[in-house]
Amino acid sequence: MVDRAAVEEIRRAVRETGREITVVAAAKTRTKEEIDELMRLAPEFVLGENRVQEFMSAYDPAYRWHFIGQLQTNKVKYLAGKVELIHSLDRHELAREIERRSERAGVVQDCLVEVNMGSEISKGGVEPGSAIEFIRELAAYPHIRVRGLMSVLPALGDTPELRGLYADLAALCEEAKKLPGQGDDIAFLSAGMTGDWHIALEYGANIIRLGRAIFGERVYPAAAI
Repeated sequence: MVDRAAVEEIRRAVRETGREITVVAAAKTRTKEEIDELMRLAPEFVLGENRVQEFMSAYDPAYRWHFIGQLQTNKVKYLAGKVELIHSLDRHELAREIERRSERAGVVQDCLVEVNMGSEISKGGVEPGSAIEFIRELAAYPHIRVRGLMSVLPALGDTPELRGLYADLAALCEEAKKLPGQGDDIAFLSAGMTGDWHIALEYGANIIRLGRAIFGERVYPAAAI
């Protein structure tokens, strides 16, 4: 169920930044009724899925969609031309498949380069020191347009360590904006989820990805007996 008070709090915080912020509502496990309710309440929000199978089940062309999870190459064909933005481009194998499928669909696919700011083994993303060179190399793919950076930062709470990582991520995004021939396309910094989105906004994020903050705790189907 959509938390209407939480939605209004998010809207208020976004307005207070004085900047244009995209709120991506993580729709994982949410019912069509919940999604439709949110879109009636906050039509300016974008829907995000992090699993292709769930995206295929939930997809409604009446709404705007982003793909925010780790992406397998064999699933790209289901996204090209349907999602506005892929948040998790982090390797050439994936870039080659996005290029192939986007060319076939007759589109230029907007993507964010995912950066693993915490160097966490369990998370995808390029290392921060490799991000700028990786963006340069993506210029070789005419059907991919790099629009910025995305990161899932470690769950450290509001600590100097987390803020330091956010500062480094913001600096990396500014560096990407200076790349010849590519920098003019760099417009987005996607960072901040339910636990740290206020901090992300402080450090210049203009896309935040929220699930529990909008819908409350997820309720997973009971396992079959």
